[in-house]
Order: sequence, then C-alpha cells, then structure tokens
Amino acid sequence: MVGPMSTLAMTPPRRPAQTIRPRSPRFDFQSVPRRWFARSVVGTHLANGLNLLFPAGERFFVRSVRRYLDRIDDPKLREDIKGFSGQEGLHAYAHERYFETLEKQGFSIRGFLRFYEKFAYDFVEKLAPDELCLAATAACEHFTATMATHALARAADGTMVVQDPTMRALFLWHAVEEIEHRAVAFDVLQEVNPSYELRVAGLAVAASMLFGLWMIAAGTLLVQDRARPERLARELRARREFRERHGRPQFAPAIRAYLRRDFHPLQDTECDDLARAYAAAAGL
Repeated sequence: MVGPMSTLAMTPPRRPAQTIRPRSPRFDFQSVPRRWFARSVVGTHLANGLNLLFPAGERFFVRSVRRYLDRIDDPKLREDIKGFSGQEGLHAYAHERYFETLEKQGFSIRGFLRFYEKFAYDFVEKLAPDELCLAATAACEHFTATMATHALARAADGTMVVQDPTMRALFLWHAVEEIEHRAVAFDVLQEVNPSYELRVAGLAVAASMLFGLWMIAAGTLLVQDRARPERLARELRARREFRERHGRPQFAPAIRAYLRRDFHPLQDTECDDLARAYAAAAGL
C-alpha cells in the first residue's frame, strides 16, 4: 500500500451490461510502407514507438489485474476481467506481429525491447508493490482510452491522417476495445485499495513510464531512419499547424479529470458512442 488509506466517497457508474468481447481481426503487415503515417518520418516513428510499447505493456497490465481475481466477488467484474485479459492478449499479439515488418524495413528494435522488458518486468514489476503496479495499470488504461477517443473522433470527422488501411484498421480496432474495457483496472483497484494517494502514485508512475519510454522508442527509430534535419524541422512545423487546426489527444484535461476524487472512467460516455459507431461500420 502506498501512503495512508483514504477511501473515496463516491458511487461509481453502473458497469455496462454488455460483455467485453475479444475480437481477432486479421492484419497483413507485409504491404505496410516504411513511412505509413501521412508519409511523415516523425509521425510514423511516434506511432511505431508506441507500437513497440504495447505487447510487453499489455501483458504487464493483464498480470497486474489478474493477480487480484480471487479477491473480486462481483460476478460482472470477474467476467469483465476475463474479457479485458482476452482483449489485451490479442492486442499484444497483433502489435508484436508488426515487429517483423519493422525489422524487414531495416530497423533494429531488439535492443530497445530487451531494455524495455528488463526495466518493466525485472525492475518495476519485481520491486514495486503489487498494488502500485495495479494503480499504474489503471492510470495507463486512462491514457490509452484518451488516445483511443481521439483516434476514433478523428476517424469519424475525416481528419485522421493514417491512410494506410492495415495500420488504420489495427489502431482503430485497438481503440474500440480500449474504450470498452477502460474501467476494468480502475474498478479492480477500487475493490483492492481505494486509497486516493495510491491512485495518484500510480498516475505518476504511469505518466513517467509511458511518455519517457515512448520518446526513447520513437527516438531510437528516428535515429536509424537518418532523415535530414531540415525535413524533420519541416514535419514538426506541419504537425504543430495540423494540431492547432484539428486538436490533439487531451492529456492535460485527462490528468486533471483523473485527479478528481470522484473520478470514474465511465463518467464520460461520448467515447462509447464513437466506439460503437466504428465497430458497427467496420463489422467488429
């Protein structure tokens, strides 16, 4: 346990009645071009860097949640934990298959993956208290739900710049399922230890690990791509202008929301509409 116990006086929204259902769409990564994100070096490797984090990260999340399965009495939450585990396992598998394409394109990624897994598994998971790992998982799920909502909104309004059909389908399928299971780790945390201090500590760990490792992963790929500095500068300017026009994932408001004592992931329902609409249109 981290910090003194302080339980939250809140009544969480009711868990959705629908089942969290793992899906297993097929992806053919062989035709994915080297610069698949709007032909941008920067955009592609920011997305590729995030992709490198998913498999090991999602297995960490599953272990952190399932560690407490025997302490959960609510049958719906127990069912949702199993659905969450199935979805995250399939996400890990799908994103890991893309690693082969990156290597065929000439990128060396195994060194980063060894460092990342050693840090996450041998350092964080073995040395941090189990409850802190669960709290970090709940916070990471909040961040991934924020990114998922942004991606689905951009797909809905036509401003999503990922035109490669395989990578677009991969990330939007992943986004739908992140929305569906966004409350599972948080609800397990509330059952195990509803300490506000623990939740905030998990947020600090999650933010530092996610954004720090993401930038290291993206930087590793950018260095190997050897794009000319003037091209990188031009792309960064264009990226900044695009975000000024169309917005970006709202991480600062998401953090402020998470810090509210009465926060619950299911309070925001707009993302559910986006996920259902895309899932229906894509036949998921």
